[in-house]
Amino acid sequence: MFKIIVLQKLYNLSDHQTEYQINDRFSFQRFLGVGEHEKLPDEKTIWVYRERLIREGLDRILFSKLSYWIQKLGFELKEGAIVDATIINVPIQRNTQEENETIKQDQIPETWEEDGRKLCQKDTDARWTKKRGKSYFGYKNHIMIDPTHKIIRDYTTTSANVHDSQVCIKLMETIRRGESIFGDSAYPIPTVLLEGKKKGILTLFSEKGKRNQSLSEDSKILNKHLSKVRSRVEHVFADIQSFGGKRIRCRGLARAQLQMFLSNFVYNVRRFVFLVQGQVYDLIFFGM
Repeated sequence: MFKIIVLQKLYNLSDHQTEYQINDRFSFQRFLGVGEHEKLPDEKTIWVYRERLIREGLDRILFSKLSYWIQKLGFELKEGAIVDATIINVPIQRNTQEENETIKQDQIPETWEEDGRKLCQKDTDARWTKKRGKSYFGYKNHIMIDPTHKIIRDYTTTSANVHDSQVCIKLMETIRRGESIFGDSAYPIPTVLLEGKKKGILTLFSEKGKRNQSLSEDSKILNKHLSKVRSRVEHVFADIQSFGGKRIRCRGLARAQLQMFLSNFVYNVRRFVFLVQGQVYDLIFFGM
């Protein structure tokens, strides 16, 4: 069943489209390891399985299993890490101002609680944020990659209004003493820098100019050198976007977390296949 979910994410299919494609395409059936006349899951079964992944918290277990095999086959995190986040858009909610104020206080409007049908159509976890003067509604996919192989090593999903630096300390937990962490100008806040110092991690974040005070020439040169490393994370986000991973149509943080896991998982599989082209491996982590 998990292979079906992977195919669904890779080709950006709805449950109905997935049911049709796994019954129609021999290439899908070969990947799933099923015969031509075998009975395959319908769209309702696919939905139920995906909900089970959420309910039982299997996403982290599966991601860790994939990461274990990738590292075992020689692609280890050796030269520090790059952290960054991207906004994941969801359908905009048409709420009143009063309803939005209630949601911001982590409460549910009374009229929604009285009308269960309306509540199930609302996303009370997604939030608005602004980036370069443009407003976005949804969530954030915070990731940590290694600069050498561009494999995602860890990730976290939050509402879009959570600042990137708030998640950085959690992502730093797997970085070893003496290694480096790269990030843009959103990350160098006192708490992050202090945590890096405590752990013996070299924090290499781009410097941001202050109001009415431009960067010095030395800072500009340093930022340019750091950006050559940091820009590698943008390749990751671009690949995720190529299979529809920058927009989701589910509602709620739990389902958004599953979609971020699937995007990051599928990206790592694609990246691993690229890295081992021409080599033969027993990909037993697909036996999930």
